[in-house]
Amino acid sequence: MSTPYAEIHTGVGSHMCGIAGFAHTDGSGLAESADRILRDMARALRPRGPDDMQFHHTEQACMSFTRLALIDPEGGRQPFVSEDGNVILAANGEIYNYKELTKSLEGRAKFRSESDCEVLLHLYLEKGLDFLDDVRGMFGIAVIDLREQRLLLARDRLGIKPLFINRSRGKVLFGSEIKALFQHPECPRELDWARALADQGLNAAPAMTDDDPVTWFKEVDHVPSGAIVNISLRDGATRVHRYWELPTPAEADHLPESFFVQSMAELLASSVRECLVADAEIGVFLSGGLDSAAISALSAHTGLHTFSALTGSTVVNKDAQYAQQTAALLGLPNHQVAFGADRIPSADEWKRLLWLMESPQCGPEQFYKSEMYRFARAERPGLKAILLGSGADEFSGGYSVGLAGGGGWDDFTTNLRTLARRKALGSQSPVSVWWEGTDLPLLSDRAVDAYLPGAVDDPYGSYLAWKFRDMQQYNFWVEDRTASANGVEARVPFLDHRIIELLATVPRAYRKRLFWDKQIIRDAVKDILPAEVISRPKLAFYEGEGVRHTHRAFTRMLAHHDDELIEEALSSPRAAQYLDGTNMRRALRRLEHDQSSGHVELLMRVVNLGLLDHMTVELPASRPSTGPAPYELQVTDFEGPEVLELFARTEIGEESVLRRAEGVLVLDDSDETHTSYVVVDGSLRFVIDQVTHLDWLRLLRGLDGRRTLAEVVASVGCDLQEMRPLLDESLEAGLLDVVPQPVASAG
Repeated sequence: MSTPYAEIHTGVGSHMCGIAGFAHTDGSGLAESADRILRDMARALRPRGPDDMQFHHTEQACMSFTRLALIDPEGGRQPFVSEDGNVILAANGEIYNYKELTKSLEGRAKFRSESDCEVLLHLYLEKGLDFLDDVRGMFGIAVIDLREQRLLLARDRLGIKPLFINRSRGKVLFGSEIKALFQHPECPRELDWARALADQGLNAAPAMTDDDPVTWFKEVDHVPSGAIVNISLRDGATRVHRYWELPTPAEADHLPESFFVQSMAELLASSVRECLVADAEIGVFLSGGLDSAAISALSAHTGLHTFSALTGSTVVNKDAQYAQQTAALLGLPNHQVAFGADRIPSADEWKRLLWLMESPQCGPEQFYKSEMYRFARAERPGLKAILLGSGADEFSGGYSVGLAGGGGWDDFTTNLRTLARRKALGSQSPVSVWWEGTDLPLLSDRAVDAYLPGAVDDPYGSYLAWKFRDMQQYNFWVEDRTASANGVEARVPFLDHRIIELLATVPRAYRKRLFWDKQIIRDAVKDILPAEVISRPKLAFYEGEGVRHTHRAFTRMLAHHDDELIEEALSSPRAAQYLDGTNMRRALRRLEHDQSSGHVELLMRVVNLGLLDHMTVELPASRPSTGPAPYELQVTDFEGPEVLELFARTEIGEESVLRRAEGVLVLDDSDETHTSYVVVDGSLRFVIDQVTHLDWLRLLRGLDGRRTLAEVVASVGCDLQEMRPLLDESLEAGLLDVVPQPVASAG
């Protein structure tokens, strides 16, 4: 398929790297131990920048820079220093429009390298605090300005690249990851249990929030997105210069709907072109959905390699199959990275990943993505960047269908209004009963204005602010850490701030059409993708019909070695104050017997809190994965034995004890029809002919969760080998569960 977009050009791009440092803000100089501490901070970030490590000291401040050299490996070293030595700048990230910015400084700046980030130093020397106004990209920046006696810390508009800060006793500590700050002896190292447990992102409460993102640790904060934190080295006085905020809707009724669709197409193409600039190989994580397919289509002329997750979940929900089909349609190589039913992280492997993430929101997604990056680097040693489809759902209506509760756009906005109302009422939440306690509300939404004026004027706008917060709290964190842990840079074309500004300012009159099920993106890419790809419904990675495979695997992880991870979490310094160990163990036992009895990812999150509590004391080293190496499966038939064997449930034998899963009933029709039915959660799912499958029907009825399979087979009088294919099929379909049996203790 031809593409109307320009060919890729190679040249200077960016570096995925790590920044760390500290400054005295009381006028005092650095101690003799400063260099040792700075080196410890830098070593904590080594996975982010395995290619190079640099240090810079001044009398009051110092910084380190670890680098993954995507571009200009010889000349792109940082920090950058002005000719007079008074301004020192380090940047982690990518400046998309560095060439035009460089050209704008022609004749006024002397460049010493081919690095895209050097332009930031010259912009700062010329424009001061306004130096980021015209910069497009993703970045975390630290500037030591000895002329003005100040330290500046800045992040890109959306907060894609991380930067953390701690203020304590006349000092400022900063770093691309929290573990770097923890290397400084004066940085508090304490998990903020109370704030973490109350955070909507962690507890998954049905609530809308736009609170500032949390870091999970006391006295450690994010440098705000779209802002420059200006800290005086004389007295610590701090001012925040905000250079960007999420825009509000523009009632631009004079612009046709087609303007926004066409602009979306043009901006996405431009963003992908810029993300393809590198002197190292770039790949794509390709799912079966629309967003990564669009990125792949716009990149297809480069012949880049695509990587997809092949798990039990992605086989059942067809995400893996759709990804392979998309790659074939685009003529791109596709690597199916296999995670078999027996591939669960060990306790040590999980703790390593959790420490890399530094977040209790560490779950299956983080594990799968980290392993996919690991595979991509091993399979393609020259690969140092991956393009992702992240960010499209949050800002273009990707969750509208799911939040509509089976209804349409009006139901979606009604549900948003309810969430916005709850948020507005806050401590006055009992007032909500006037709206939610009846199907005929007695109060109008204007009554909410008495508590928070204007709170429900634009529920969709409130929703965007909520999703923006989610992106900063979760998505950006996931993509940055899973990539950086493997020495790869994650690039996110959909999160070009020009695209976000366009989507945020779509007039209200156009929202219903453009934001229902991401129609604006479907329309924008209709000329570069086949209709069969554009029309695919949204797929949620490992979620959906096959989610039981993933949840089962991570339930097994928690139960492994006598609940090793749970027991370690419960032994952490402050676990006894917050966690109920008895109920955590009971919850795990229930999940082992019935996945529908709870949500394993919520249990994992409180376990993660306990483990992180330990880690703040131990400060483990960042280490590469010790688990089995990921591998590729060449799939020719997604329903063939090569796939089914890989993702079959635990091998069953004569001593296995099986039962029908919760909600599964076997019902008979009238005697004349000789027909039985399998009903799942009240819905008819399967028909069984009593004449041709009488033995199977009897066996199915006999699986009571008490007798062994051999005992049931003997009572029915059937042949186990003949029944095995139907048993395996029923297990995979979720109709049957294996009842865990107690392990006999050694005598």
